[in-house]
Amino acid sequence: MSTASPSKYAGPGKLNLVRTGISAALVVIGIVWVLFYDFVVFDDPTKMKWMYDLADWNWLIGFGMVIVGLVLASHKGTPLGRGRGVVIGMLSCFLIGLTWIVLYYFTANETDFPLFSDLGQYNLLVGISLMATGFVYATKWE
Repeated sequence: MSTASPSKYAGPGKLNLVRTGISAALVVIGIVWVLFYDFVVFDDPTKMKWMYDLADWNWLIGFGMVIVGLVLASHKGTPLGRGRGVVIGMLSCFLIGLTWIVLYYFTANETDFPLFSDLGQYNLLVGISLMATGFVYATKWE
């Protein structure tokens, strides 16, 4: 008599609201961090000196939170980590990353285009990171 253990991926499982909330919060906080730094603090050090002193680390903190939040959202316990959500997450990350790089190249000569001109060559890192996150979703696709 064989007693095969059931696969841990046999059923859809439960939705992990804590993981979903944390990943959504990281994405939102990361976006707010980048926008706040770029539009409020970037040109005026008197607004928030501690944030101004972080300089380029603000880009890493903000976009890092977005990327980590998206990677956390690829888990099977979140809506983006199951079924069609994986395809939506994967294609969205690929397309947003590609669009980010293309927009950067089109606006590289314009000095007044917000965010893209402030990031400079870091735009390539942001776009490639988003596309790499798409590959994280691609590994979850069944």
